[in-house]
Amino acid sequence: MSRKTVLIVDDDSDVRLALHLRLKANHYDVILAADGTACIAEARKHMPDLIILDLGLPAGDGFSVMERLKANDSLSLIPVIVVSARDREANMDRALKAGAKVFLQKPVDITLLISVIQQLLGERTSPTVGYSN
Repeated sequence: MSRKTVLIVDDDSDVRLALHLRLKANHYDVILAADGTACIAEARKHMPDLIILDLGLPAGDGFSVMERLKANDSLSLIPVIVVSARDREANMDRALKAGAKVFLQKPVDITLLISVIQQLLGERTSPTVGYSN
């Protein structure tokens, strides 16, 4: 079975590094992007299996990124997990309607994140609860 590739999109280098290390430790290949424009470019270049997306980004916030992903036939089926510090109540429903599969609040519970990734990538069949932690 080939390793799955995850694109991490966050403008905070510390968050990118922390997620990168945890995903690598769980046997994922990782690509990094710091803004919305880089996200689309990296997604086109690498065709990741999943995208972890922050909402507060320069060069196109997370909502505009999801809009651009959905408008591109080759990128539209890539599952997106939004991981954001923005107010959950104000943004979760909007993120899910924009195409995110899951909304997780920062600071993210890494065990829950890995579990959600596994489920979305078909690596795990048992249901995960607490998606909107």
